[in-house]
Formats: sequence, structure tokens, C-alpha cells
Amino acid sequence: MLDQHLRPLIDPPLNRIGRSLAARGVSANAVTLTGLGLGLLAALVIWLGAPLWALIPLLASRLADGLDGAVARATRKTDFGGYLDIAADFLFYGMIPLAFVLTDPASNGAAGAFLLASFYFNGTSFLGYAILAEKHGHKTSAQGQKSLYYSNGILEGTETIVFFVLLCLFETYFAPLAWMFGSLCFLTAGLRIYAASLIYEK
Repeated sequence: MLDQHLRPLIDPPLNRIGRSLAARGVSANAVTLTGLGLGLLAALVIWLGAPLWALIPLLASRLADGLDGAVARATRKTDFGGYLDIAADFLFYGMIPLAFVLTDPASNGAAGAFLLASFYFNGTSFLGYAILAEKHGHKTSAQGQKSLYYSNGILEGTETIVFFVLLCLFETYFAPLAWMFGSLCFLTAGLRIYAASLIYEK
């Protein structure tokens, strides 16, 4: 919901940094994998019981996630690059909740399972919509220039990162936050499927 409003603010500086990295021979895929590595490091730090310290690699990973597209635009965009980016994103999104579950399975297990199930459903609705849009030749740039069709929703990348930051800041509230965010993820996926039915059920 917030992504399209933030894009005009964050894209210009990201594009400048992306052009600088590209000029130094850094590839978009290397930035993607660096971002994934930082995200996995954040999950490890959470698992080790230091969620506040995890904020550093977590936020750095999301910076890299924005920069890989900027580097690709400064060099060349490839289908594989877009595929690698979305796969890395989904792995990151799953590992952060899993890390909180592993730190306290008794308290966080049920809420974490619910949250991960909602991510699974929401991700499926997102990728399925992208396939339909591609099949019908639909394009959008509301979330910037992407390799896949990015359908909007109540919860998008920005909201998820804010949620992860809140989890790190208030780890004892993981369960209620997870139940709430997971419910909104299910709602987002349901609304996306409804929107697809209005457009593609013809």
C-alpha cells in the first residue's frame, strides 16, 4: 500500500548509487545475493537472541534489495535477475519469522506457523497474479520498474519491513503482532484474488 508512494522518494538516490556500483563492475545479481546473505545473517542473529543487533543486517539487506534493481537499470535487466530477486525476497521473508519461532517455540510456534502460512498464501496470490498479467500483456510501474507484474495490496514490501523492525524492537510481542499481520496478509491475498476475478474471469 505504501510502496507506490515511497518510490518517487527512494528511486532517485537508489538509481544514483546503482549507477556508481555498475560503473565499478558490480552486477545486479551480486547485489541480490549480498542482500540475501545479510538477510540470513539477520535471521541468525535473531535466533541467537539479539534481535536489536539484527536490525543492522536486516535494514542493510533491504537497502541491497533496492539497489539490485538500480544496478540492473544502469546495466541491463535480465529475466533471471528478476527471478533471483523474487526468490531471494521470499526466502528472506520466511527466515525472519522462523528465527523468532526458533528462539521460543513454545510461545511463538503457533503464531509463527500462522504467519508463515499467510506469507505462503499471499506469495502465491502475488506470483499467480503476475503470471495472469504477463499472459494478458498487462504492465504497471506503480512500484517502479520490475521484472514481474507487482500487484498492489494492503501489505507490500514497505509494510513487511516495518513489521520486521517492530518484531525486533518488541520481541516479547511477537505472537500478537504475528497474528495481526498474518490476518492482514490473508486479507491482502483474498482481495487480490477477488481483483483478479473481476479482470480475468472472462
